[in-house]
Amino acid sequence: MTAPSDKPLKTATRIVAAGRRPEWTGTPGQPGAVVNPPVWRASTHLYPDMAALRGHPGNADGHFYYGRRGAPTQWALAEALTGLEPGAEGGGTVLYPSGVSAICGALLTVLRPGDTLLLTDNAYEPSRAMARGLLADFGVKTIWFDPMDTAAFAALCPGAKAVLLEAPGSLTMEVPDMPALIGAAKAHGLAVLVDNTWASPLGFAPLAHGADISIMSLTKHVSGHSDVVMGSATAGAHWYGKLRLRSQNLGLVVSPDDAAIMLRGLRTMALRLDTATAAALRVAQWLDTRPEVARVLCPMLPGSPGHDHWCRDFTGGCGLFSFVLKGGTAKARDALIDALALFGIGYSFGGFESLATPVDPAAIRTASPWPRPDMDAADRFAVRLAIGLEDADDLIADLEQALAAWAAAR
Repeated sequence: MTAPSDKPLKTATRIVAAGRRPEWTGTPGQPGAVVNPPVWRASTHLYPDMAALRGHPGNADGHFYYGRRGAPTQWALAEALTGLEPGAEGGGTVLYPSGVSAICGALLTVLRPGDTLLLTDNAYEPSRAMARGLLADFGVKTIWFDPMDTAAFAALCPGAKAVLLEAPGSLTMEVPDMPALIGAAKAHGLAVLVDNTWASPLGFAPLAHGADISIMSLTKHVSGHSDVVMGSATAGAHWYGKLRLRSQNLGLVVSPDDAAIMLRGLRTMALRLDTATAAALRVAQWLDTRPEVARVLCPMLPGSPGHDHWCRDFTGGCGLFSFVLKGGTAKARDALIDALALFGIGYSFGGFESLATPVDPAAIRTASPWPRPDMDAADRFAVRLAIGLEDADDLIADLEQALAAWAAAR
Protein backbone atom coordinates (compact mmCIF):
# COMPACT_ATOMS: atom_id res chain seq x y z
CA MET A 1 0.00 0.00 0.00
CA THR A 2 1.25 3.46 -0.88
CA ALA A 3 0.20 6.78 0.56
CA PRO A 4 -2.50 8.63 -1.42
CA SER A 5 -0.40 11.79 -1.11
CA ASP A 6 3.12 12.80 -0.16
CA LYS A 7 2.25 12.40 3.51
CA PRO A 8 3.38 9.14 5.16
CA LEU A 9 0.69 6.73 6.25
CA LYS A 10 -0.41 6.79 9.88
CA THR A 11 0.45 3.82 12.09
CA ALA A 12 -3.11 2.45 12.20
CA THR A 13 -3.20 2.42 8.40
CA ARG A 14 0.19 0.74 8.11
CA ILE A 15 -0.93 -1.99 10.52
CA VAL A 16 -3.80 -2.84 8.19
CA ALA A 17 -1.54 -3.10 5.13
CA ALA A 18 1.58 -4.63 6.69
CA GLY A 19 2.73 -8.06 5.52
CA ARG A 20 0.17 -8.39 2.73
CA ARG A 21 2.37 -8.81 -0.33
CA PRO A 22 0.47 -9.87 -3.47
CA GLU A 23 2.65 -12.96 -3.82
CA TRP A 24 1.56 -14.03 -0.31
CA THR A 25 -2.16 -13.31 -0.68
CA GLY A 26 -2.81 -14.24 -4.32
CA THR A 27 -2.57 -17.29 -6.58
CA PRO A 28 -0.26 -17.16 -9.63
CA GLY A 29 -2.28 -16.90 -12.82
CA GLN A 30 -5.49 -16.03 -11.01
CA PRO A 31 -6.96 -12.52 -10.70
CA GLY A 32 -7.51 -10.95 -7.30
CA ALA A 33 -6.33 -12.08 -3.90
CA VAL A 34 -7.51 -12.95 -0.40
CA VAL A 35 -7.38 -10.45 2.45
CA ASN A 36 -5.19 -12.45 4.84
CA PRO A 37 -2.05 -14.42 3.94
CA PRO A 38 -3.08 -18.10 3.99
CA VAL A 39 -1.67 -20.55 6.49
CA TRP A 40 1.25 -22.35 4.82
CA ARG A 41 1.89 -25.58 6.74
CA ALA A 42 5.07 -27.24 5.52
CA SER A 43 8.07 -29.06 6.88
CA THR A 44 9.45 -29.81 3.41
CA HIS A 45 9.80 -27.44 0.48
CA LEU A 46 10.11 -29.09 -2.94
CA TYR A 47 12.34 -28.09 -5.87
CA PRO A 48 11.27 -28.71 -9.47
CA ASP A 49 14.65 -30.17 -10.44
CA MET A 50 18.30 -30.44 -9.37
CA ALA A 51 19.25 -27.26 -11.19
CA ALA A 52 16.77 -25.34 -9.07
CA LEU A 53 18.04 -26.97 -5.88
CA ARG A 54 21.69 -26.22 -6.66
CA GLY A 55 20.93 -22.70 -7.83
CA HIS A 56 18.73 -21.84 -4.87
CA PRO A 57 19.82 -18.85 -2.75
CA GLY A 58 19.74 -21.15 0.26
CA ASN A 59 19.05 -19.34 3.47
CA ALA A 60 17.98 -16.01 1.97
CA ASP A 61 14.98 -14.21 3.41
CA GLY A 62 11.70 -14.81 1.59
CA HIS A 63 12.81 -17.98 -0.22
CA PHE A 64 11.61 -21.52 0.40
CA TYR A 65 14.35 -23.72 1.79
CA TYR A 66 13.13 -25.89 4.66
CA GLY A 67 10.11 -25.62 6.97
CA ARG A 68 12.18 -24.53 9.94
CA ARG A 69 13.23 -21.42 7.99
CA GLY A 70 9.62 -20.36 7.54
CA ALA A 71 7.07 -19.84 4.78
CA PRO A 72 4.87 -16.91 3.69
CA THR A 73 2.72 -16.92 6.85
CA GLN A 74 5.72 -16.43 9.14
CA TRP A 75 7.41 -14.09 6.67
CA ALA A 76 4.30 -11.90 6.52
CA LEU A 77 4.21 -11.51 10.30
CA ALA A 78 7.93 -10.75 10.53
CA GLU A 79 7.71 -8.19 7.74
CA ALA A 80 4.67 -6.55 9.33
CA LEU A 81 6.44 -6.19 12.68
CA THR A 82 9.57 -4.79 11.04
CA GLY A 83 7.48 -2.18 9.27
CA LEU A 84 6.11 -0.93 12.59
CA GLU A 85 9.56 -0.44 14.13
CA PRO A 86 11.14 2.95 13.32
CA GLY A 87 14.88 2.51 12.85
CA ALA A 88 14.70 -1.05 11.51
CA GLU A 89 15.35 -0.04 7.92
CA GLY A 90 17.69 -2.54 6.25
CA GLY A 91 17.13 -5.04 9.06
CA GLY A 92 14.32 -7.36 10.02
CA THR A 93 12.45 -9.32 12.66
CA VAL A 94 13.12 -12.79 14.04
CA LEU A 95 10.16 -14.71 15.49
CA TYR A 96 10.51 -16.89 18.60
CA PRO A 97 8.26 -19.44 20.34
CA SER A 98 7.80 -17.08 23.33
CA GLY A 99 8.81 -13.71 24.69
CA VAL A 100 11.32 -15.38 27.01
CA SER A 101 12.94 -17.20 24.10
CA ALA A 102 13.17 -13.86 22.26
CA ILE A 103 15.04 -12.34 25.21
CA CYS A 104 17.26 -15.42 25.40
CA GLY A 105 17.94 -15.49 21.66
CA ALA A 106 18.87 -11.81 21.64
CA LEU A 107 21.16 -12.11 24.66
CA LEU A 108 22.90 -15.17 23.22
CA THR A 109 23.46 -13.18 20.03
CA VAL A 110 25.34 -10.32 21.69
CA LEU A 111 27.08 -12.10 24.60
CA ARG A 112 30.00 -14.51 24.83
CA PRO A 113 31.60 -16.34 27.79
CA GLY A 114 33.47 -13.86 29.96
CA ASP A 115 31.26 -10.92 29.02
CA THR A 116 29.39 -8.69 31.46
CA LEU A 117 25.70 -7.89 31.10
CA LEU A 118 24.10 -4.88 32.77
CA LEU A 119 20.50 -5.69 33.72
CA THR A 120 17.90 -3.23 34.95
CA ASP A 121 16.88 -4.05 38.51
CA ASN A 122 13.16 -3.82 37.74
CA ALA A 123 13.38 -6.38 34.95
CA TYR A 124 10.84 -9.03 34.07
CA GLU A 125 11.49 -11.85 36.54
CA PRO A 126 12.27 -14.52 33.88
CA SER A 127 15.01 -12.19 32.58
CA ARG A 128 16.53 -12.14 36.06
CA ALA A 129 16.25 -15.93 36.29
CA MET A 130 17.96 -16.24 32.91
CA ALA A 131 20.85 -14.09 34.10
CA ARG A 132 21.27 -16.06 37.33
CA GLY A 133 20.94 -19.43 35.60
CA LEU A 134 21.60 -19.91 31.90
CA LEU A 135 23.90 -16.92 31.38
CA ALA A 136 25.87 -17.62 34.55
CA ASP A 137 26.29 -21.24 33.46
CA PHE A 138 27.78 -19.97 30.18
CA GLY A 139 30.24 -17.69 31.96
CA VAL A 140 28.40 -14.37 31.62
CA LYS A 141 28.53 -12.04 34.61
CA THR A 142 25.46 -9.91 35.37
CA ILE A 143 25.45 -6.59 37.22
CA TRP A 144 22.08 -5.19 38.23
CA PHE A 145 21.51 -1.43 38.30
CA ASP A 146 18.86 1.06 39.42
CA PRO A 147 17.35 2.31 36.14
CA MET A 148 16.41 5.64 37.73
CA ASP A 149 20.04 6.46 38.59
CA THR A 150 21.58 7.37 35.24
CA ALA A 151 24.92 8.48 36.68
CA ALA A 152 25.42 5.21 38.56
CA PHE A 153 24.55 3.28 35.41
CA ALA A 154 27.06 5.23 33.33
CA ALA A 155 29.78 4.36 35.85
CA LEU A 156 29.08 0.64 35.28
CA CYS A 157 29.34 0.79 31.48
CA PRO A 158 33.14 0.59 31.04
CA GLY A 159 34.05 -3.06 30.59
CA ALA A 160 30.49 -4.28 30.02
CA LYS A 161 29.36 -5.86 26.74
CA ALA A 162 25.60 -5.31 26.70
CA VAL A 163 22.65 -3.89 28.61
CA LEU A 164 19.06 -5.13 28.81
CA LEU A 165 16.56 -2.36 29.54
CA GLU A 166 12.83 -2.28 30.18
CA ALA A 167 10.60 0.76 29.91
CA PRO A 168 8.75 0.75 32.20
CA GLY A 169 9.69 -1.96 34.69
CA SER A 170 7.12 -4.74 34.47
CA LEU A 171 6.06 -4.67 38.14
CA THR A 172 6.85 -1.27 39.63
CA MET A 173 6.45 0.70 36.41
CA GLU A 174 9.38 3.13 36.68
CA VAL A 175 10.08 4.85 33.35
CA PRO A 176 13.81 5.61 33.18
CA ASP A 177 15.49 8.28 31.11
CA MET A 178 15.87 6.01 28.11
CA PRO A 179 17.80 8.44 25.85
CA ALA A 180 20.31 9.03 28.66
CA LEU A 181 20.75 5.33 29.45
CA ILE A 182 21.05 4.37 25.79
CA GLY A 183 23.45 7.25 25.14
CA ALA A 184 25.71 6.24 28.03
CA ALA A 185 25.74 2.63 26.89
CA LYS A 186 26.51 3.46 23.26
CA ALA A 187 29.30 5.83 24.33
CA HIS A 188 31.06 2.78 25.81
CA GLY A 189 30.30 0.46 22.90
CA LEU A 190 27.63 -1.67 24.60
CA ALA A 191 24.97 -3.51 22.65
CA VAL A 192 21.62 -2.14 23.83
CA LEU A 193 18.62 -4.47 24.08
CA VAL A 194 15.18 -3.18 25.10
CA ASP A 195 12.26 -5.31 26.24
CA ASN A 196 9.55 -3.12 24.70
CA THR A 197 6.58 -5.34 25.50
CA TRP A 198 4.73 -2.75 27.63
CA ALA A 199 4.67 0.04 25.07
CA SER A 200 5.16 -1.88 21.80
CA PRO A 201 6.50 0.08 18.80
CA LEU A 202 3.23 2.03 18.83
CA GLY A 203 4.18 3.63 22.14
CA PHE A 204 7.98 3.70 22.12
CA ALA A 205 10.59 3.27 19.39
CA PRO A 206 13.78 1.75 20.91
CA LEU A 207 15.74 1.58 17.65
CA ALA A 208 14.94 5.19 16.78
CA HIS A 209 16.30 6.13 20.21
CA GLY A 210 19.59 4.37 19.48
CA ALA A 211 19.00 0.86 20.81
CA ASP A 212 20.25 -2.13 18.83
CA ILE A 213 17.53 -4.74 19.39
CA SER A 214 13.85 -4.25 20.23
CA ILE A 215 12.22 -7.26 21.91
CA MET A 216 8.53 -8.00 22.39
CA SER A 217 6.38 -10.70 23.85
CA LEU A 218 3.83 -10.90 21.05
CA THR A 219 1.72 -12.94 23.46
CA LYS A 220 0.52 -9.65 24.95
CA HIS A 221 -0.65 -6.74 22.77
CA VAL A 222 -0.15 -8.27 19.33
CA SER A 223 -2.14 -11.41 20.06
CA GLY A 224 -4.66 -9.52 22.16
CA HIS A 225 -6.79 -12.58 22.86
CA SER A 226 -4.78 -14.65 25.35
CA ASP A 227 -4.68 -17.65 23.02
CA VAL A 228 -1.17 -17.87 21.56
CA VAL A 229 2.41 -17.52 22.83
CA MET A 230 5.19 -15.95 20.73
CA GLY A 231 8.02 -13.41 20.85
CA SER A 232 10.02 -11.26 18.47
CA ALA A 233 13.29 -9.38 18.20
CA THR A 234 13.74 -6.61 15.64
CA ALA A 235 17.05 -5.05 14.66
CA GLY A 236 18.66 -2.92 12.01
CA ALA A 237 21.13 -4.15 9.41
CA HIS A 238 24.07 -4.69 11.78
CA TRP A 239 22.38 -7.08 14.21
CA TYR A 240 19.54 -8.64 12.21
CA GLY A 241 21.63 -11.24 10.38
CA LYS A 242 23.33 -12.24 13.63
CA LEU A 243 19.98 -12.58 15.41
CA ARG A 244 18.63 -14.71 12.59
CA LEU A 245 21.68 -16.98 12.49
CA ARG A 246 21.66 -17.54 16.26
CA SER A 247 17.95 -18.39 16.14
CA GLN A 248 18.59 -20.91 13.38
CA ASN A 249 21.50 -22.40 15.33
CA LEU A 250 19.14 -22.91 18.26
CA GLY A 251 16.47 -24.47 16.02
CA LEU A 252 13.83 -21.95 17.03
CA VAL A 253 10.67 -21.87 14.94
CA VAL A 254 7.06 -20.69 15.25
CA SER A 255 4.13 -22.50 13.71
CA PRO A 256 2.32 -20.98 10.71
CA ASP A 257 -0.99 -21.37 12.54
CA ASP A 258 0.28 -19.28 15.44
CA ALA A 259 1.70 -16.72 13.02
CA ALA A 260 -1.70 -16.42 11.33
CA ILE A 261 -3.38 -15.83 14.70
CA MET A 262 -0.80 -13.15 15.48
CA LEU A 263 -1.42 -11.44 12.15
CA ARG A 264 -5.13 -11.36 12.88
CA GLY A 265 -4.52 -9.83 16.29
CA LEU A 266 -2.08 -7.30 14.88
CA ARG A 267 -4.76 -5.71 12.69
CA THR A 268 -6.74 -4.49 15.72
CA MET A 269 -3.80 -3.81 18.02
CA ALA A 270 -3.92 0.00 17.78
CA LEU A 271 -7.63 0.09 18.62
CA ARG A 272 -7.23 -2.26 21.57
CA LEU A 273 -4.24 -0.39 22.94
CA ASP A 274 -6.05 2.93 22.75
CA THR A 275 -9.10 1.49 24.52
CA ALA A 276 -7.13 -0.26 27.26
CA THR A 277 -4.86 2.75 27.83
CA ALA A 278 -7.79 5.13 28.24
CA ALA A 279 -9.55 2.76 30.64
CA ALA A 280 -6.35 2.14 32.61
CA LEU A 281 -5.80 5.86 33.09
CA ARG A 282 -9.36 6.29 34.38
CA VAL A 283 -8.95 3.40 36.81
CA ALA A 284 -5.54 4.69 37.92
CA GLN A 285 -6.92 8.18 38.52
CA TRP A 286 -9.73 6.74 40.62
CA LEU A 287 -7.37 4.56 42.67
CA ASP A 288 -5.20 7.62 43.25
CA THR A 289 -8.09 9.19 45.21
CA ARG A 290 -8.70 6.19 47.47
CA PRO A 291 -7.63 6.26 51.13
CA GLU A 292 -6.75 2.55 50.97
CA VAL A 293 -4.11 3.19 48.30
CA ALA A 294 -0.67 4.54 49.18
CA ARG A 295 0.54 5.02 45.62
CA VAL A 296 -0.44 4.29 42.04
CA LEU A 297 2.40 3.22 39.75
CA CYS A 298 1.14 4.09 36.28
CA PRO A 299 3.41 5.81 33.73
CA MET A 300 0.52 7.83 32.31
CA LEU A 301 -0.34 9.26 35.75
CA PRO A 302 1.40 12.42 37.06
CA GLY A 303 3.50 11.59 40.11
CA SER A 304 4.30 8.06 38.99
CA PRO A 305 8.07 7.36 38.84
CA GLY A 306 9.37 8.58 35.49
CA HIS A 307 6.08 10.13 34.35
CA ASP A 308 8.00 13.10 32.88
CA HIS A 309 10.16 10.69 30.88
CA TRP A 310 7.04 8.97 29.59
CA CYS A 311 5.55 12.30 28.50
CA ARG A 312 8.75 13.24 26.67
CA ASP A 313 9.77 9.96 25.03
CA PHE A 314 6.61 7.88 24.57
CA THR A 315 3.73 8.22 22.15
CA GLY A 316 1.37 5.83 23.91
CA GLY A 317 0.72 3.63 26.91
CA CYS A 318 -1.07 0.40 27.70
CA GLY A 319 -3.41 -1.12 30.24
CA LEU A 320 -0.77 -2.47 32.64
CA PHE A 321 -0.01 -0.71 35.93
CA SER A 322 0.30 -1.40 39.66
CA PHE A 323 -0.91 0.16 42.88
CA VAL A 324 0.48 -0.05 46.42
CA LEU A 325 -1.85 -0.64 49.35
CA LYS A 326 -1.58 1.51 52.45
CA GLY A 327 -0.24 -0.95 54.99
CA GLY A 328 -2.13 -4.17 55.52
CA THR A 329 -0.99 -7.75 55.14
CA ALA A 330 -0.41 -10.26 52.40
CA LYS A 331 -3.56 -12.07 53.55
CA ALA A 332 -5.61 -8.89 53.18
CA ARG A 333 -4.23 -8.37 49.68
CA ASP A 334 -5.25 -11.91 48.79
CA ALA A 335 -8.75 -11.11 50.04
CA LEU A 336 -8.86 -8.08 47.74
CA ILE A 337 -7.88 -10.09 44.68
CA ASP A 338 -10.23 -12.95 45.56
CA ALA A 339 -13.10 -10.46 45.88
CA LEU A 340 -12.69 -9.17 42.32
CA ALA A 341 -15.44 -10.39 40.01
CA LEU A 342 -14.36 -8.91 36.67
CA PHE A 343 -10.60 -9.48 36.96
CA GLY A 344 -9.10 -12.88 36.26
CA ILE A 345 -6.19 -14.03 38.41
CA GLY A 346 -3.34 -14.81 36.05
CA TYR A 347 0.02 -13.72 34.68
CA SER A 348 -0.14 -11.74 31.47
CA PHE A 349 -1.53 -8.55 29.97
CA GLY A 350 -2.69 -7.19 26.64
CA GLY A 351 -5.68 -9.53 26.38
CA PHE A 352 -9.35 -8.57 26.27
CA GLU A 353 -9.99 -9.66 29.88
CA SER A 354 -8.70 -7.67 32.85
CA LEU A 355 -6.31 -9.46 35.21
CA ALA A 356 -5.00 -8.92 38.75
CA THR A 357 -1.93 -10.42 40.43
CA PRO A 358 0.01 -9.76 43.65
CA VAL A 359 3.30 -7.89 43.33
CA ASP A 360 6.22 -8.44 45.73
CA PRO A 361 9.18 -6.52 44.27
CA ALA A 362 11.35 -6.79 47.40
CA ALA A 363 12.02 -10.45 46.63
CA ILE A 364 13.52 -9.66 43.23
CA ARG A 365 15.53 -6.49 43.85
CA THR A 366 19.31 -6.35 43.93
CA ALA A 367 20.47 -2.78 43.30
CA SER A 368 17.46 -0.71 44.35
CA PRO A 369 15.32 -1.02 47.50
CA TRP A 370 11.62 -1.75 47.76
CA PRO A 371 9.70 0.06 49.08
CA ARG A 372 11.53 2.95 47.41
CA PRO A 373 13.06 5.63 49.67
CA ASP A 374 10.16 8.01 48.99
CA MET A 375 7.62 5.45 50.26
CA ASP A 376 6.53 4.37 53.74
CA ALA A 377 8.22 1.12 54.74
CA ALA A 378 4.84 -0.32 55.75
CA ASP A 379 3.46 0.19 52.25
CA ARG A 380 4.96 -2.86 50.58
CA PHE A 381 2.01 -4.88 49.34
CA ALA A 382 1.12 -4.11 45.74
CA VAL A 383 -1.30 -5.36 43.11
CA ARG A 384 -0.69 -5.37 39.36
CA LEU A 385 -3.68 -4.73 37.14
CA ALA A 386 -3.87 -5.54 33.45
CA ILE A 387 -6.84 -3.57 32.17
CA GLY A 388 -8.69 -5.21 29.30
CA LEU A 389 -11.62 -4.11 27.18
CA GLU A 390 -14.33 -3.96 29.84
CA ASP A 391 -16.02 -0.65 30.63
CA ALA A 392 -13.92 1.38 33.06
CA ASP A 393 -16.95 2.20 35.24
CA ASP A 394 -17.61 -1.50 35.79
CA LEU A 395 -13.97 -2.14 36.68
CA ILE A 396 -13.97 0.76 39.14
CA ALA A 397 -17.11 -0.55 40.83
CA ASP A 398 -15.51 -3.98 41.10
CA LEU A 399 -12.35 -2.53 42.64
CA GLU A 400 -14.41 -0.48 45.09
CA GLN A 401 -16.08 -3.55 46.56
CA ALA A 402 -12.76 -5.43 46.56
CA LEU A 403 -11.08 -2.62 48.52
CA ALA A 404 -13.86 -2.97 51.08
CA ALA A 405 -12.98 -6.67 51.36
CA TRP A 406 -9.33 -5.68 51.86
CA ALA A 407 -10.24 -3.23 54.63
CA ALA A 408 -12.29 -5.89 56.40
CA ALA A 409 -9.42 -8.42 56.19
CA ARG A 410 -6.53 -6.21 57.25
